[in-house]
Amino acid sequence: MRQYRRLLCSIRDGGHEPAAEGGSMQAPHTVQDVALAHVRPAPEKPSGWDVHLLHEHLHEVARLAAERATVFAAEEWARLAGRWHDLGKYRPPFQGKIRKGSGFDPDAHIEQGGRANHSTAGALHAIETLRQRHGSVGELAGRVLAYLIASHHAGLYDWESNVSAGLKARLADAESRREYDEALSARPAADILADEDFNPGPSLKAVLAAEHDQPGAYALWVRMLFSALVDADFLDTERFMDPAQFERRGRFPAIAELRAAYDAHMARFGEPAGAVNQLRARVLAQCRWKASETPGAFSLTVPTGGGKTLASLGFALEHALRHGKRRIVYAIPYTSIIEQTTDVFRRVFEGLAGDPVIEHHSQAERDGDTLASRLACENWDAPLIVTTNVQLFESLFAARTSHCRKLHNLAGSVIVLDEAQQLPPEFLQPILDVLRLLIAHYGVTVVFCTATQPVLTHREMLDPRHGLRGFEEGQVCEIIDDPDALFDALKRVAVELPADLAAHGDWDEIAAAIAAEDCILAIVNRKSDARELWRRLPEGAICLTTDLCGAHRAALLAEIRTRLDGRRTGSDPRPLHVVSTSLIEAGVDVDFPVVWRALAGLDSIAQAAGRCNREGRLDGLGRVKVFVPPTGEPRGTLALAAGATRAVLHGYDDPDGSRLLADRNGMWRYFRRYYADCGGHDQRGIVDLLHRDVLTPRLDGMLAVAFRTAAERFRLIDDEERVTVYVCYPAGDEKVQALLDRLAQGQAERWSIRALQRYAVSVRKKDMQRMGNDLHPVLLDSYILINPLRYHPELGLNTEQVAIYNPSATAL
Repeated sequence: MRQYRRLLCSIRDGGHEPAAEGGSMQAPHTVQDVALAHVRPAPEKPSGWDVHLLHEHLHEVARLAAERATVFAAEEWARLAGRWHDLGKYRPPFQGKIRKGSGFDPDAHIEQGGRANHSTAGALHAIETLRQRHGSVGELAGRVLAYLIASHHAGLYDWESNVSAGLKARLADAESRREYDEALSARPAADILADEDFNPGPSLKAVLAAEHDQPGAYALWVRMLFSALVDADFLDTERFMDPAQFERRGRFPAIAELRAAYDAHMARFGEPAGAVNQLRARVLAQCRWKASETPGAFSLTVPTGGGKTLASLGFALEHALRHGKRRIVYAIPYTSIIEQTTDVFRRVFEGLAGDPVIEHHSQAERDGDTLASRLACENWDAPLIVTTNVQLFESLFAARTSHCRKLHNLAGSVIVLDEAQQLPPEFLQPILDVLRLLIAHYGVTVVFCTATQPVLTHREMLDPRHGLRGFEEGQVCEIIDDPDALFDALKRVAVELPADLAAHGDWDEIAAAIAAEDCILAIVNRKSDARELWRRLPEGAICLTTDLCGAHRAALLAEIRTRLDGRRTGSDPRPLHVVSTSLIEAGVDVDFPVVWRALAGLDSIAQAAGRCNREGRLDGLGRVKVFVPPTGEPRGTLALAAGATRAVLHGYDDPDGSRLLADRNGMWRYFRRYYADCGGHDQRGIVDLLHRDVLTPRLDGMLAVAFRTAAERFRLIDDEERVTVYVCYPAGDEKVQALLDRLAQGQAERWSIRALQRYAVSVRKKDMQRMGNDLHPVLLDSYILINPLRYHPELGLNTEQVAIYNPSATAL
């Protein structure tokens, strides 16, 4: 630590060492008008070609990168990274390759069997140039730029790696030195090689000081710089190679226009009618009032059905306009509810020129998509992004160029974390670290939006593995003035608990009780439980699980809503029995009079209750019944959550079940117990990978970060043991079948893969192996289902060796 303090003093004082005599900085200007960055055919021109001069490309990328980094006060770092990122393209082997490979100059000389790497020369130039000018501080600054420049194609490297070549080894490699020497031998212009009196000391001092207090500060700063560089590089290249596409970017309405459209939309409803709508109006009024508060961390604690989706949008728009925020990002845990949210938002902004709502997730290819919206998914330059927790947080810890590209656009934004209780406990520490850093250093406001607020405050435990470096008490501003009063006012259900939370029920008895209800939703913890229950129910029951492809689930949810509306109006009196896994309980807008929920986490029970009497239309309270299935709870976090529920409810006195879900103290006790039982909040060691060697006393090892390893370990959904199976839904659909046929023939274009995501089912590898010849392999860990009997019209994909059947349905 003493050496760390000395280094900070060195940075503060400038840390200069005498620069070497002469050097490449004095190289005369000789090749800027002939060195090429890119070429493209131009049949309309006499020469037949358009050329993108390397000198122009480097300066323009420098300008664009600096522009993107200005919002977090790092423009000079980004400018140098942009100017030096393609320095290696000056080398003759690369110039020969681009000329001959493109056909621009068929007679150009290229080395036989040789490679023309170009991304290390600039990294070496940064280290050597800044070391000469600024001594040890300059060497560290050069190392920062080396991460950016050497990684701008392959993604961020680990400094050292036992699996593949780390950045340290790559910089020391003889081929890298050869690349740099050859680039300098071409004598690039002095304005390319110069550092323009760049002073890295103050910025580096601030970042290292932040790292000392908040682990991960340095790694996030590097990722943000990397994002600014790669986005600038992509955009300048696209502007030359595909100017028509480039011109379609960024044509979105401003935040002020969105707020005006929102106000007009909400005004159409007039004075709210009914008690529930009046309470929703109060929630919205408080959201707008609190939007003037200082940017930072907020919580929006509203019971399910309390109108928090539109209210949170109202807060975000007002807050962004008052405080100059550039965009709003909604992160939602499940793809199953993203379409519902984006449909709500699109109705709000209907009529605005240019769709301001960008839906970015694995199943986001929709009929209404435009080229502009697909382009905005690449770098999130739209005013309103709706995405998944997976997309947001894995990007924040990513190493890949395409995943990092959007990060700089998070700076100066409002991030709304919908259903915040779904933050995964095993990754909670790195997630909270990065959120606190975004708030502290990147002008981000974060809103934790849910009916069941998790406990995210700082706590120390005797066992440090169970402690949490979270928000300080009072640091998160609650938007609702009196959440307890709001919960009491929005009480719409009574909860019936089993007499013995440890006594397992019987499927036949459970099914008989459910079948006796006229309109009911039953939620269970396993897909196999859903099937067991569904096959015991009367004909016409609906089963929702992840064995259904996304398009199939969306169709069934639409049918459920239509039938619920029909029952309310009297046009469809048929009984409605729905069995689902937990995919329906977080944010899916359905309204049943009765809901049964298999024992689970208390937050899950509360979320399930949000599907009961949601609109308050019943004369009395809706009925929520908790039951213990014969199979118990699945192992892992679901079992821990159920155990925490048992502990909190042991001896709980609530005779009529009307108080349980309005008791926020009970929910806090539940989360404390659940988090304590989960065995640590950084189970993959992400924090250590990104922090361990940043402040090491050894100069040669300082700022050493394992970017790539951390990215590989930070997987909210572990895909290693799963494969993707594409299905034709509905059976025989010509449009879907045509997409599958293209894929089977090896035509795996990006657009077609994105379109097929709505017809994909994620399957465990061990289940896939049982399907044998019913699958046709097409891509890495991807298959097409070629036996249509394997996809049940009501249950979806069957991976079992035995038939899944209902006596009244088609057997497999």
